[in-house]
Amino acid sequence: METAPIPYWRYLDEYERDRPALQGIVDRVLSSGRLILGPEVEKFENRFSSRCLSAFGIGVNSGTDALFLSLKALGVGPGDEVVTVSNTAVPTVAAIRATGATPVFVDVEEDSFLMDVARLEDAIGPAAKAVVPVHLFGQPADMGPLREIAKRRGLRVVEDCAQAAGALVDGVPVGSLGDLGAFSFYPTKVLGGFGDGGMVVTADAHLAARVRRLRFYGMQGAYYSLEEGYNSRLDELQAALLDFQLQSLDEKISRRREIARRYSRELAGMGDLAIPAVAPGRTHVFYAYTVRTQHRDGLAAFLRDRGIEIKVNYPVPVHRMSGYGFLGYGQGSLPRTERLAREILSLPIYPGLTDDEAGRVIEAVQSYYRSL
Repeated sequence: METAPIPYWRYLDEYERDRPALQGIVDRVLSSGRLILGPEVEKFENRFSSRCLSAFGIGVNSGTDALFLSLKALGVGPGDEVVTVSNTAVPTVAAIRATGATPVFVDVEEDSFLMDVARLEDAIGPAAKAVVPVHLFGQPADMGPLREIAKRRGLRVVEDCAQAAGALVDGVPVGSLGDLGAFSFYPTKVLGGFGDGGMVVTADAHLAARVRRLRFYGMQGAYYSLEEGYNSRLDELQAALLDFQLQSLDEKISRRREIARRYSRELAGMGDLAIPAVAPGRTHVFYAYTVRTQHRDGLAAFLRDRGIEIKVNYPVPVHRMSGYGFLGYGQGSLPRTERLAREILSLPIYPGLTDDEAGRVIEAVQSYYRSL
């Protein structure tokens, strides 16, 4: 009997399980007469920000806007530089560019794929105003040394937490380690909704008030813009659905970590395959389970031929994309980032992945290395 393909991500099993509760939420919200910036948004903002140990949460329409509005609230604009990494999703860089600022890239660590903080100071010039550490694939960046450097050099810190909801650094949640934290609730994320959405969290009342204005045309009071702003609002329905999903976030993270532990245990010692490294003191929530191998393309083809969908996050670093060629980073300018882009591959990992499916993934990887 032909085996069913294993997708890289799916949500339909969870939806079937939760269908009555989710449909009840939809009916309740749609029957309430309030669809934009009402009690559901406020409730979710409060619960999510409390989980992040932050006093304030501001729901917005995407993770990209969460980054963009955070930077705008800090006064980042044309003529400024924002230090980040190129080994990230395009939205990180797109949000910086949307402010008019220029991104400056730092190379990454080979084992963690995260910003090499030892190289951070070399990237800080006189125009630098902020640094955006990316908590990539679910593991936090090295925030202790990064914060020390930022403080000493007068930089503000905006955490890109899009892939790392629930991750911790020495027991402290991501999002509360910088001036502001930016989260995405895109459906595939660790905390994902049924559409787009994002959130900014902060402990600073002034910054929270500014982000809240900026997301709604800069308005303070009805029909009066205190400053130029934007339209970036998390709607009531998404907020209510996300609040429901938040209740099972720990369970979902636990399942992701259980699958990751099994992968790491049973794939250890497979040829040149490098399994994910988790730094001491940091909690990895495994938004992605990303391995490295010089046989990446061969392994990817082998798995796809067996009905196992994989992803390469990300095959081309942002600094080497034609859309960002104007930044002037030539081939070889970020050697570790460029080498990782040739070697990384992400295996399926999500709460609905069954034990049998995880076993099929493991057996397929093992079979590939036995065939070499």
